[in-house]
Amino acid sequence: MSARRTAYISHPSSLAHEMGVGHPEQPARVSAIEDRLKAAWIFDFLEQNNAQPVTPEQLVRAHTQPYLDRLASAAPTEDGALARVDPDTAMNRHTLEAASRAAGAAVQAVDLVLGGSVGAAFCNVRPPGHHAEREQAMGFCFYNNVAVGALHALEAHGLQRVAVVDFDVHYGNGTADILGDDPRVLLCSSYQYPLYPLAGPARETASMSNVTLRAGDGGDAFREAVTASWFPALKRFAPELILFSAGFDAHAEDPLAELRLVEDDYAWVTREILRRTRASAGLRAVSTLEGGYDLSALGRAATVHIQALMEPDAGF
Repeated sequence: MSARRTAYISHPSSLAHEMGVGHPEQPARVSAIEDRLKAAWIFDFLEQNNAQPVTPEQLVRAHTQPYLDRLASAAPTEDGALARVDPDTAMNRHTLEAASRAAGAAVQAVDLVLGGSVGAAFCNVRPPGHHAEREQAMGFCFYNNVAVGALHALEAHGLQRVAVVDFDVHYGNGTADILGDDPRVLLCSSYQYPLYPLAGPARETASMSNVTLRAGDGGDAFREAVTASWFPALKRFAPELILFSAGFDAHAEDPLAELRLVEDDYAWVTREILRRTRASAGLRAVSTLEGGYDLSALGRAATVHIQALMEPDAGF
């Protein structure tokens, strides 16, 4: 297999964080992706890395210290105990370590890609992050992994422009809260509306390019809207690095939403984003897992996304 060097970052703590029996954001999500990568004979071509914990300095770029202190004080210390932060989101005794490693994976991926040791990286970690606001955990999320990674690229590596591409079916309200007014960031989002977490249309700023989809929309509607909205914005912005908030719950088989994307749509959007930003970003990309709750669909969709990241010339 001819492939460019691509990092795969994960950690056993992602399997220890649980939010209760039957919760859709379950440890098996990580295993579903890894198992599919192995079945497709891709896993051994990825450069394996254990996720490192995020540092306090890296984390406080995206979240306030009082918020972080509140989470730490609320975290359970006993096996089997759950501390609920909203009706759908809870911590067990392993959650904050898993969240630290998930945010740390994004930082580690940025370091690897910008350091030139790999061309791209995929973070198979949980909990996800794009609903976590600067001062609020919600929507299965505690630390905003992609925002931590983006701010690390800007502050520690001195980049001037980064793009966050979020194709999760749910709007990344947390990423918008943290990064939506930062002129160094272009936030490209696609999402079903109406759907959690939006009570009304997503806000618009000069740093955002939003694609709103309706229940029943499939690949044709997604591709048309992305081509009309994201691609011109990316061309104007000329990002130096792409960060994917890679949620796969817009898949037709996902139980939590009503869009109709299939594997080819995820491969297409990954290749097109890399191709259209090649002149400025040089195919440098970091991807971190967000949603995706049908295990089979998640494994298949994530695998084609990773394959597109691995292509030696982004498929072209």
